[in-house]
Amino acid sequence: MKKVLIISPNFPPVNAADMHRVRQSLQYFPQIGWQATVVAVEPSFVEMSEDPILLQTFPADSEIVRIRAWHPQKTRKFGLGNLGYRSLKFYRDTCNPLIRKNKYDLIYFSTTAFPVMVLGRYWKKKFGIPYIIDMQDPWRNDFYLDKPRHERPPKFMMAYTMDKYMEAWAMKKVDGIISVSAGYPKTLMERYPNIKPEMCTVIPFGGASVDFEVLEKVQLKNPLFTPDKETINFVYIGRGGHDMAPAVSGIFSAVKQGLQSYPDLFSGIRFYFVGTSYAADGQGQKTIEPIAARFGVESHVTEITDRLPYFTALQVLHDADILIIPGSTDTNYTASKLYPYILANKPLIAVFNENSSVVEILGKTKSGTCVTFKNDDPVEEIGRKTLEVMHEFLVKIPFTPETDWKEFEPYTAREATRKQVEFFNKITGS
Repeated sequence: MKKVLIISPNFPPVNAADMHRVRQSLQYFPQIGWQATVVAVEPSFVEMSEDPILLQTFPADSEIVRIRAWHPQKTRKFGLGNLGYRSLKFYRDTCNPLIRKNKYDLIYFSTTAFPVMVLGRYWKKKFGIPYIIDMQDPWRNDFYLDKPRHERPPKFMMAYTMDKYMEAWAMKKVDGIISVSAGYPKTLMERYPNIKPEMCTVIPFGGASVDFEVLEKVQLKNPLFTPDKETINFVYIGRGGHDMAPAVSGIFSAVKQGLQSYPDLFSGIRFYFVGTSYAADGQGQKTIEPIAARFGVESHVTEITDRLPYFTALQVLHDADILIIPGSTDTNYTASKLYPYILANKPLIAVFNENSSVVEILGKTKSGTCVTFKNDDPVEEIGRKTLEVMHEFLVKIPFTPETDWKEFEPYTAREATRKQVEFFNKITGS
């Protein structure tokens, strides 16, 4: 059996979006001929909430090595809070003896704590082991370069400059790229001539039905609302941001028009946008409610920037009357949480750029309705199309989508793991 060393700083019970690929794959790796060791940062050094129930979703005998990191209270004095920087030294010190002892066939970075990825080139030179990088988000992100300062993330230019040079260092010796979107490898191939098409593969996050099986057992309480016949609860759980402004504006334009044209139907609707910021709890800036206020529908909207524990979030999805997902103006954005939305088996509306992979997935699986837009479309036009779908759903509910589960099979966690292993074998020459 071949061995893979997986670098995943955020790992259960830490409630982070970037650990789900590894978490979902662990039960399938041994079945397909690979033994995995995950090296993760101790939760006490991670500035994210925890959800202990996540520990029930992968085999209890999985090999998880926990390491320390610098405390953020100390590193923030120097302007560094990123977990990748804080754990870099500890990854090197812990993994060097691990690699010597176990003679891994492959090193796999699956994280958005990007700075640790520079160790791939270091370990390749020191031990001769190939490495694969999983691009779940952009590392060097040019998206905000032409945006006004108030729309940029905090400390953008400093972070951008460091990311630019560190990404170049790591990518110039990388052996393989796994990505959630075809756009990321395309960008990397344009930047780095050493990265060829045969070195890249696109594997979206898989849908893990085991999560909903666990949810049925734990019976969690929904902290946001109690389902009743008087209120129609729309739910979105995921990040916000200025790049989602056209989609969110289209949604609230539809609500405004709906309240004017169909007051009896729309007066009881309530929107919940949850976990919209990556910032630490209590420090996130709202990007959804201000848009609702511009359309005069703020009384129908609640935005909570803090992240919910993963299974609490699934419970909220389960209790919703209608699920709604706004998309980004960045066509590479795929919404990694799409599959839990589908598995929740609830009426689903998505508002996405017409070139997003979400459009194709929803079309194939028949699990929801996608309102598409171009980035230069007027908000009123996006709103008009969204209103048509909302009105249709409000007239029909309650109903269950007629999802084609056979078509959904390629998007499951098992299939995503099979594709990973297929790529592992290719890169290692198996």
